[in-house]
Amino acid sequence: MIEARYWEKAEKDNVRCQLCPHRCLIAPGKTGICAVRENKAGVLYSLNYARAVAVHNDPIEKKPLFHVLPGSYSLSVAAAGCNFRCRHCQNHQISQFPRREHAVPGEEFPAAEVVEAASRHGSATISLTYTEPTVFMEWAEDIGEQAAARGIRCVSVTNGYTNSEPLRSLARYLIAANVDLKAFRDDFYREICGGRLQPVLDTIRLLRELDVWVEVTTLIIPGFNDDRRELEELAKFLVSVDPAMPWHISRFHPDNELLDAPPTPAATIQMARRIGLQAGLRFVYSGNVWGDEGENTYCPACGKLLIERYGFSVRQNRLRSGACPDCGEKIAGRWER
Repeated sequence: MIEARYWEKAEKDNVRCQLCPHRCLIAPGKTGICAVRENKAGVLYSLNYARAVAVHNDPIEKKPLFHVLPGSYSLSVAAAGCNFRCRHCQNHQISQFPRREHAVPGEEFPAAEVVEAASRHGSATISLTYTEPTVFMEWAEDIGEQAAARGIRCVSVTNGYTNSEPLRSLARYLIAANVDLKAFRDDFYREICGGRLQPVLDTIRLLRELDVWVEVTTLIIPGFNDDRRELEELAKFLVSVDPAMPWHISRFHPDNELLDAPPTPAATIQMARRIGLQAGLRFVYSGNVWGDEGENTYCPACGKLLIERYGFSVRQNRLRSGACPDCGEKIAGRWER
């Protein structure tokens, strides 16, 4: 437990957390919505600092990041907690544990040891992932600083619900981020996730302005966010930020509290992919549909296959210095360490 960053004092020993758009006003002895930042006698503390609940060396494709060092591995770490309460969360056992159990699990894993482990495993990057990096910002920043000193960059897999000041600070250490854009309706965010849409859109724009490579993931849930018009609006927004920003459209499988919705038909994923391409996005990918052509990267200029994938593995990579070997088209992404 360390004193948190990004907060200010309020009246009567209350504190105002400034980490995310919830801006929780926290009374003494209480925690914010994330349940991992507690007011102790008028000072805000991080309860999950350097307390790892998951550590794995994952393929970068699993994040998913398809335009970042293909075929490389990323040491992936997480602390418990989240500032959302998504009814369909696939990692709810760790993201919601502090809220449900009123305890913060994890084993001590200081930033320097995280970086040492990444170096030992030959990991090209360190991923802040699985739960929500925003709520372990202090650890994330320290990992980023230590990693930068060793020439290792970080990536963030995030819900995008972060205020601009901490986001700008963390972005100094990020080579890339995958942002979950869960839907394009504010009522979905309020009812299903416990948040709002606009701050997530602001995060996507700001990260690109800060020259962080961004890929966006949308989990398509039948009957919740699969409306054609909504998907068209979402795709148009992404095009307005950067037409070269990859959009990953993933299949839903029932989990957590959302067990009555069916798995997403592959046809819906293919429909959404067509919508993204027709809107002007250059790279739209199918997620959780192994063997689908939408897993591959094609040249937006000549249409030739550039990177062939199956699940989280890269079968072939024909890029040459980040360009198509057939027509010379430069492909946006982060291709070199």
